[in-house]
Amino acid sequence: MDVAQRALELREELRYHNYRYHVLDDPQISDAEYDRLLHQLKALEAQYPELVRPDSPTQEVGSRQLETTFGAITHPTPLYSLDNAFGPEDIRLFEERIARGLGQEPPFSYALEYKIDGLSVNLCYQEGRLVWGATRGNGRVGEDVTLNLLAVQGIPHRLLGVPERLEVRGEVYLPIEAFIKLNTDLEEAGEKLFKNPRNAAAGSLRQKDPRITAGRGLKALLYGIGSGLAETAVRTQSELLDYLQARGFPVEGHHRSVRGADAVEAAYQQMLSRRRELPFEADGVTVKLEEFGLQRDLGFTAKSPRFAIAYKFPAEEKLTRVLNVVFSVGRTGRVTPTAELEPINLEGSTVARVVLHNESYIEELDLHYGDQVLIHKSGGVIPEVLRVVPEARPQGAQKVVYPENCPTCATPLLLEGKIHICPNPLCPAKAYEAVLHYASRRAMDIQGLGDKLVAQLLAEGLIRDASDLYRLSREQLVGLERLGEKSADNLLAQIEASKSRGLERLLFALGIRQVGDSLSRVLARRFGHLDKIVAASVEELDEVEDVAEVTAQSIHSALHQEAMQAFIEGLRQAGVSLEAQHKPRGDALKGLTFVLTGELSRPREEISRELEALGAKVSGSVSKKTSYVVAGAGAGSKLQKAQELKVAVLDEKGLADLLSQKATTTP
Repeated sequence: MDVAQRALELREELRYHNYRYHVLDDPQISDAEYDRLLHQLKALEAQYPELVRPDSPTQEVGSRQLETTFGAITHPTPLYSLDNAFGPEDIRLFEERIARGLGQEPPFSYALEYKIDGLSVNLCYQEGRLVWGATRGNGRVGEDVTLNLLAVQGIPHRLLGVPERLEVRGEVYLPIEAFIKLNTDLEEAGEKLFKNPRNAAAGSLRQKDPRITAGRGLKALLYGIGSGLAETAVRTQSELLDYLQARGFPVEGHHRSVRGADAVEAAYQQMLSRRRELPFEADGVTVKLEEFGLQRDLGFTAKSPRFAIAYKFPAEEKLTRVLNVVFSVGRTGRVTPTAELEPINLEGSTVARVVLHNESYIEELDLHYGDQVLIHKSGGVIPEVLRVVPEARPQGAQKVVYPENCPTCATPLLLEGKIHICPNPLCPAKAYEAVLHYASRRAMDIQGLGDKLVAQLLAEGLIRDASDLYRLSREQLVGLERLGEKSADNLLAQIEASKSRGLERLLFALGIRQVGDSLSRVLARRFGHLDKIVAASVEELDEVEDVAEVTAQSIHSALHQEAMQAFIEGLRQAGVSLEAQHKPRGDALKGLTFVLTGELSRPREEISRELEALGAKVSGSVSKKTSYVVAGAGAGSKLQKAQELKVAVLDEKGLADLLSQKATTTP
């Protein structure tokens, strides 16, 4: 499947489950299954940065949707979620990132607390009085649940000796004992049960009648301060917990302070061993830099603080049996093995397949067909074979070995490092994936050309690659199963329209390694025509902004392959435009870097194209090299970072004025 299409599907699926989880309090998948989907999306976005979107679930906190019976409250300062760690190596990498970010040598001091599996809330006190309380929501806007929070045990209604305005953050949870009693009562009443304490807490806090909330036995633990922190004069997370406790807030009683990644690991193991003794559900340990000064220096990403991480507890492990191993071929020719398993329920989801990565991975496992294997979810997310149980191996079981030839076209495979590659440019499996990628929304956007139809076109011999799409006739399409005259006409219209998508989309559609849609726009703007890119040397490509040497070599090599040149010629003969659709209008903004943030009146892609057409660079992050930040409503951490770095900030009118001033220098 095309990676862009897969990323789109993951974003949509995660948004749906965010809505079920944060708004309806009725999740349809387990936390581990949600983490697995989120991990897949993060992995795709890490491998293909051009896939990252501002509205991606990896860039947001919680659900964007707040269509509920409760009013909405805008948090004075944003609430962030934590990135996850799953082992000692992740903690070491976390400390290394901190060291690089601060320009200091480790070790650093950290505050550790149990990560309570409840519902995040924000409490606002004015002159010591609780004036409102809200759920985290999407991190910027939450639901007004003030009346229900007044019924939660442990939340003070009045405070003494606090700043005039104080935001206190924490977790509302349902103790395990109360959860069991609640579900017992619901079962006896014939009502729907809650799936876990977290959902029970969320559902209880969002009752229309506060009296129901009061009878559920909710409790709260507080751990942070938003606005008002500077006025408290506390300098560390441990001091903050003491400060909160002294003013009547309940805090997590097992918190501790340690120094260095190794000490974090040792403390984590101790806390893990006592997990089942806790009166509440905990799914990990939060690890935060102790010193607030260092926290401020590190700042935030769009979604998470750079100074904190959630060290998750290990995932469940179960035994199952390998029924078969299948080898599939991707768009680039990579052959990937996947084990088909006797289905098992693991961390709340059914696992029936597990990727085996490569030949050496299989050899290290000494995997045989029919083997019993121990499965867990790596990082609590991705199913993985931990080990084989050789003593349970069936008599005469055959060892799993890599095929010497492509499982689709029988071409001898090549070995590139640990990866087996099918070198045949006409391999049907490669062609299938390549055509799907070419037709995907962010490439040539040929709507109606789905996976089943592509497979049918290839099987019938009507196409060999995507260039053949432009030679399809109405008669050929109508003759296919389940494709009527109207559908055929619509598809042909979509194929015809794709001819004029422009070089920006075509470059991405070619599927060149390391060339995503963002870099495709850069190259299209720089060269203007595909022939000029083909004619460019590696050195000329390397001179283009955002093109590294390895990328330049990849582009040059791909465009000079015989099969690629034949494909491009096929597109040319079919009438596909090889020219840039959005040509440069000048260099009035050359040398300037812009960052767009917040809710703008026009799509960001449209504004980005306008800026890039005048020679500007549009970046996704704020740094000292940023020239301007264009901020719309609800701008968050990027605006804050710009203010800290004293980067010029423009609203949309300010941007229009700037463009008007520069217009005189634009040819």
